[in-house]
Amino acid sequence: DVQLQASGGGLVQAGGSLRLSCAASGFTFDEYAIAWFRQAPGKEREGVSCISSRVGSTYYADSVKGRFTMSSDNVQNTMFLQMNSLKPEDTAVYFCAATRDKFVGGSWYFRYGMDYWGKGTLVTVSS
Repeated sequence: DVQLQASGGGLVQAGGSLRLSCAASGFTFDEYAIAWFRQAPGKEREGVSCISSRVGSTYYADSVKGRFTMSSDNVQNTMFLQMNSLKPEDTAVYFCAATRDKFVGGSWYFRYGMDYWGKGTLVTVSS
């Protein structure tokens, strides 16, 4: 079974940094696209970043470009989201997700979602 478990959320001041981790099992990163999504209070879920090994690309939402970096450890089957220069508007529950790679870009996954989701981790950025 595919399982995903995110961790690393917390409270941070604006301008600070956090690193989220997501331990994955039941699949390998070279066959699946992996991504981070977030959902702020009262707002719809939105894609943050996505890695597609098959396409060979990492895709970021415009709102986080230059501040967030997504990476993965294919041996440990763990994905990471390094978040720097955090803003209050980054406050949200962050979810890691995965789906069998469809050889499409990250924007496709942001729009249509993914098949497997982990429980979220809350990130709160104070002003």
